[in-house]
Parts: sequence; C-alpha cells; structure tokens
Amino acid sequence: MTSSFHQKAIAAILKIPLGKVATYGQIALLAGSSRGARQVVRVLHSSSKKASLPWYRVVNREGRISLGRGQGYELQKALLVDEGVEFRLNGSIDLNEYQWTP
Repeated sequence: MTSSFHQKAIAAILKIPLGKVATYGQIALLAGSSRGARQVVRVLHSSSKKASLPWYRVVNREGRISLGRGQGYELQKALLVDEGVEFRLNGSIDLNEYQWTP
C-alpha cells in the first residue's frame, strides 16, 4: 500500500454523499488499484477517526455490511438507515439504488 493509494482512497471515501454507499472494490478502483479492496479495509481501520471518514458508507460488493453483529454491524446499519438507506429483508442494500456513482 503506497501513500498515494492511501491518500486517494481517503479522498474517494470522503466524496461518498449522504444516503449513498460505495463498495470496497469501488474505492480501490478510484484509488488506482483494481485489486486493492483489502487495502481499503486497512485505510478505513487506520484513518477513519483521524480523517473523519464516513466509514459506514463502505460496504461489500454484495451490498452487505462486512462487520459482524456485536462488532459494529448494528452501528453501521443504524448510521446508514439514519441517512435514508434501506435494507432488504435479507440484510443487503440495493446497490442499483444506493451505490454512489462518481
């Protein structure tokens, strides 16, 4: 993970608008690495607080929250619901409706 990827990922995450989500892979692609989804996880883990990132707007490619129940899932879901993001009965988000398109 280069500093430039890290900074580009932060910049992309900061652009996700209210009520929209992006996938880890989408952020990686915007940061310049089509295979960098796991690095995006590291960026979120290391920089969410200090960069005031809207970390909760990043979900997996299936439109699901990756955090486990009792490990942040409930908080992430509540923050997204507060922004108007709706969840299907199966717990996923309709990416056709809620995925950010830069």
